[in-house]
Amino acid sequence: MTSLYRRTGLRALLALCTALVPFIAASADPPQPDTRAWLQREVVDVGYPGARVLLWHGDAVVRDETLGFADIAHARPLSDDAIYRIYSMTKPVVSAAVLRLIGEGHGTLDDPVGKHLPELAGLKVMGVTGIGRAPARALTIRHLLTHTTGFPVGDGKAARRRHEARLEYSLDLAAYVQRLGKVPLEREPGTRFAYDSIATEVLGRLVEVWSGQPLPLYLHTTFFVPLGMVDTGFEVPAGQRDRIVELSRIDDEGRLVLSDEPTARYPGTRPRPYFSAAGGLYSTASDYLRFARMLLARGRLDGHEFVPAALVDEMFRDQLAPMGLAVPYIDETPGRGFGLGLSVLLDPAAQGREGAAGQVGWTGAASTAFVIDPATGSIGVLMLQHLPGSHPRELPRVARAFYNHLQQVIAP
Repeated sequence: MTSLYRRTGLRALLALCTALVPFIAASADPPQPDTRAWLQREVVDVGYPGARVLLWHGDAVVRDETLGFADIAHARPLSDDAIYRIYSMTKPVVSAAVLRLIGEGHGTLDDPVGKHLPELAGLKVMGVTGIGRAPARALTIRHLLTHTTGFPVGDGKAARRRHEARLEYSLDLAAYVQRLGKVPLEREPGTRFAYDSIATEVLGRLVEVWSGQPLPLYLHTTFFVPLGMVDTGFEVPAGQRDRIVELSRIDDEGRLVLSDEPTARYPGTRPRPYFSAAGGLYSTASDYLRFARMLLARGRLDGHEFVPAALVDEMFRDQLAPMGLAVPYIDETPGRGFGLGLSVLLDPAAQGREGAAGQVGWTGAASTAFVIDPATGSIGVLMLQHLPGSHPRELPRVARAFYNHLQQVIAP
């Protein structure tokens, strides 16, 4: 009898342990972050009408969430195929185009810009007396790709000359560069990072000169069509403009209202008379993920090479510290450098970021963002449409929280 009781008790104990295994395993594994809940909490609940998130890891989309509305009145639910103004997320696309053409032998990173654009061969650095002098070093293509050109930003005599040139009223990129040739440099090229549109507008003109094609045509045939970026371009066809998300801002009363930008009042049109290489593209989350996947794969996708791998590596490598800049980072605090057309995370802790150093990406003026993490083979694309301002009731920025959410999703 004693042996029978022992055997019966042992069976009961084994059955109990077997039953508890799923509960023990569940308690050992932390719950996976919920992207939809993150969107609700960090984006919609704080006042943004809606947003789209795509997270890629390994070889698949691991999160695909669309939440909220495409308009301020909350009358039009946001769709997966919504079209967004990506503004400065145009810059990495044009930078990649320049690097492709460099790979084809049209020039080198350290060529003087004036060698290829004679209008910029005679640039002068404005002195304190207003009399210009030749720069100690030539403005190079690398300087354009890293926003270390020396062109004026902000106030001062050189900046006034820039405003007088009315660059943004140019009818095309050729006229833009022609006008820019009369604007003095504010400082020596290669001495300070100063983020601005000028550098990438010049890169856009370089694409036209090297390829012999208008910038929109070159990007369309060489990148957008073979990448399958079917909804990306400088203008949106009239029949597709109902897919464009409204562009919001906070007014003087602290209310969420429609922006007064031209592309908000006339969705689908160009923000400038010319095709702006610095900020003119419209795109979708799915399209931009295709572009980011190509970069993550070192310039290749679906059997096609778009940019030579060695030049993509340079895109992802910080260029500022090797250039010897006194301040080799792009923010007011340390932690982020700059590659060729992309920011490079150098010190995650200093930036309040999770994950490893080496993450790259950029943002757009209307609160769009993307990040590529080569260490984990992951990508995040965030699309919404809001122009932030300085009102006390301005909506909180969400890019950093988004970057960290990606890390939390893919964390082992």
